[in-house]
Amino acid sequence: MTEPLIALAEIVRPHGLRGEVKALLLTDDPGHVAELGACYLWDAGSDARRPSRVEQCRVQGRAAILALEGIRTITEAEQVVGRLVAVPQGALAPLPPGTFYASALVGARVVREDGVEVGEFVGLEAAPGQDLWVVRGNGREYLIPAVAEIVSRVDLQARRITIRPPEGLLELSTQ
Repeated sequence: MTEPLIALAEIVRPHGLRGEVKALLLTDDPGHVAELGACYLWDAGSDARRPSRVEQCRVQGRAAILALEGIRTITEAEQVVGRLVAVPQGALAPLPPGTFYASALVGARVVREDGVEVGEFVGLEAAPGQDLWVVRGNGREYLIPAVAEIVSRVDLQARRITIRPPEGLLELSTQ
């Protein structure tokens, strides 16, 4: 079996004419990407993995401008838009108990404590007070604060997140 990958960034567009790309960071530590070196350009849908290397990284807020091995033209950069910059799970430092990489949650079911399904975890957005988990379901997109008062349980094995949303939270949506 192929080792699971952890996504650290998502390539969103070419940057300039020399093959650099702009990538949204999926980690709260930009150093993970800046010091990465060897990585994969990963299409999570098909599990296609292209070995690569981060040759240069300039962090700009929640994004980074990356120079990747083997990508030297805007045409080559366009071909990797939508790919994830990822590493094998075993290549990352172990996390303290009770913590996890947000990318490991992508695709997990999100349910209320009463069992009602809310949607699917699709990513996270950094916010000044705490991260917001992006959940899609029922034709809507919800931003769920990633705090213990709301997120009551995360079961990575079962790919299930249980939440205790305060009244009115799920009536708010971004769409």
